[in-house]
Amino acid sequence: MSIDPHLLDAVASGSHHDPHAVLGIHPEADASGTASWTVRVRRPLADTVTAVFTDGGRVALEHVQGGIWEGTRSGANARYEVVTTYPDGPDFTADDPYRHTPSIGELDLHLIGEGRHEELWNVLGAHVRTQDGSAGTAFTVWAPDARAVRVVGDFNGWDGTGHSMRSMGGTGVWELFVPGIGVGTTYKYELLTRRGDWIVKADPMARFAEVPPATASVVVDSDYTWADTEWMRARARTTPLDQPMSVYELHFGSWRPGLTYREGADEIIDYVTAQGFTHVEFLPLAEHPFGGSWGYQVTGYYAPTSRFGHPDDLRYLIDRLHQAGIGVIMDWVPGHFPKDSFALARFDGEPLYEHPDPRRGEHKDWGTLIFDYGRNEVRNFLVANALYWFEEFHVDGLRVDAVASMLYLDYSREEGQWAPNQYGGRENLEAIRFLQEVNATAYKRYPGISIVAEESTSFPGVTAPTDHAGLGFGFKWNMGWMNDSLQYIGRDPMYRSHHEGELSFSFVYAFSENYILPISHDEVVHGKGSLFSRMPGDHWQKLANMRAFLAYMWGHPGKQLLFMGQEFGQMSEWSEGRGLDWWMLDQPAHAQLQSFVGVLNRTYRAQSALWSRDSDGAAFSRLGGPTWNPNVIAFSRRDWHGNTVVVVCNFSGVPIHGYELDLPEEGAWAEILNSDAGEYGGSGVGNLGVVHTHDGTTRASMILPPLGVLWLQHRSAPHLPSPTRG
Repeated sequence: MSIDPHLLDAVASGSHHDPHAVLGIHPEADASGTASWTVRVRRPLADTVTAVFTDGGRVALEHVQGGIWEGTRSGANARYEVVTTYPDGPDFTADDPYRHTPSIGELDLHLIGEGRHEELWNVLGAHVRTQDGSAGTAFTVWAPDARAVRVVGDFNGWDGTGHSMRSMGGTGVWELFVPGIGVGTTYKYELLTRRGDWIVKADPMARFAEVPPATASVVVDSDYTWADTEWMRARARTTPLDQPMSVYELHFGSWRPGLTYREGADEIIDYVTAQGFTHVEFLPLAEHPFGGSWGYQVTGYYAPTSRFGHPDDLRYLIDRLHQAGIGVIMDWVPGHFPKDSFALARFDGEPLYEHPDPRRGEHKDWGTLIFDYGRNEVRNFLVANALYWFEEFHVDGLRVDAVASMLYLDYSREEGQWAPNQYGGRENLEAIRFLQEVNATAYKRYPGISIVAEESTSFPGVTAPTDHAGLGFGFKWNMGWMNDSLQYIGRDPMYRSHHEGELSFSFVYAFSENYILPISHDEVVHGKGSLFSRMPGDHWQKLANMRAFLAYMWGHPGKQLLFMGQEFGQMSEWSEGRGLDWWMLDQPAHAQLQSFVGVLNRTYRAQSALWSRDSDGAAFSRLGGPTWNPNVIAFSRRDWHGNTVVVVCNFSGVPIHGYELDLPEEGAWAEILNSDAGEYGGSGVGNLGVVHTHDGTTRASMILPPLGVLWLQHRSAPHLPSPTRG
């Protein structure tokens, strides 16, 4: 069969969209109808090229044009290898990439086009497999605007002209099976743009990458065997809303610098267990080029950062945490991505993952790009990515970063810098539909998980079910509580009496969503100082304020999150470039604060009244009495069985004697937590472990410690006299 010379030139240069139409083995028929097969391979600069078939046949190929060789054999089709000789070199034998059938099927392509492939990572990217009898790696990438795509890597000297991929039609997917390469191969894609430029990109679906600042993708496979079956089964039977949740937020690289995923397992388990937290939340661990972004500018959404080890090492860390009874939440960043030229930005030479309209496709403040949530394939990329972390890494939750920036088209934009939606409103309808889809899909596939929104506005129904027009999140960070309470606690106690509303306003809306109360990394950077440094007063008063604030926070409706270092009162602001100031634990006062946080967590977990009905306003009551003090806030929490815990907070700098309060029930109330106890570094003011109501009433008189919080648990009804004998 005669082939157009221009087509041969395009194939020879690796710039044709369908090299398999020319290269590989193709059926022919002579005038008599006898079946034969034509083999074509690309071997520039070769002396001789021979196709050697598994059935014993050999065909010497002849050079046609531009390094393309051709030969024909009659008979049945059979597997073959290509033997090439070069001047002054030994024979080189290799399988032919172009004899192989497509590595992606029609159903997968259909689902990709529809944006409904829930396991996208299993079909796109690089996958080690055996195909048509040969071991190798299948490469598949979505690049609909590219004119040609080539695989480049260490296996071909980063020259992709001999490894051009075939277009799979209107889906925009390209594929090539490369025999003879496997795990550890570094690679990228070379794409010919509409403008005729070749650009080189890392694989958007790569599951591993080189250690930054290197940027190549790495072929990887997992042989990890999980041992957390008991945890996973128990998770599927429970609802996080009705379970205790106190989260230790951790930046892996600076918690204890130098640890790998595997080395960190024992140390994190020992520490978090001793501190009593139920969950660890990792700042983003997806691959990112700039460490100073803390992981929030992601270039490899499917690749755990290689800074700390292999993906299986991360699996090991999560597995071990589960076996120790510790849940794992991971930060996830679907709201924006960086402009690095090697990654997603203008991936095939045109806006692809980002929205093409800069009014919707760019964050000017952050210098990043915004996903095109209305495009099926982009939405699928993100939905599948969330499922990937649940499926492949067994994470128990995702904390979704910067949700507010996704919900509003005018987020951080001036008039004229944004375009309204089709109804003239400011809501990003495509992003809303994406969030609803990812939540509904993940909760359906993985019962017992948590997806948490960092959402700072009053957008309605963030944690309402999607079938009730909600976004479908499991939890929402309570940013209003965080801002108000930090403003209050930073005031001198002398002036707090005028600002009681900053601490109590959250009770008005505490049950409108399923909340997590966050004191996160964002509150201890960018000149804000540490939590300790925000507290007023001298060193003792700062620590007392911290204990009181944390006891109030743990008693408040909602789950809790605390960023690392705050549990022992780190004095300096956090920086990702150095480790925590662990040396501070040599100071007894800070070791006592750390001990207090451990007691706080264990007491909280033991009291179901403090967590079982977090979003139920009927289980919460503000308490008052004849004594009123604007520096005192008291409330009660109840579980489903009527067990009650009372939280009494005195944020003034002096003890209050004879404070009268109407408690929910009469009888004895045990002082199960006193933030001012001497063992935690406090002044030791309290009620000798118990508070009694007055006879026949629910009113009690008590001593409130300075800058202190009491937790009281109802223990018994008042003693009643025995009936008179007749």
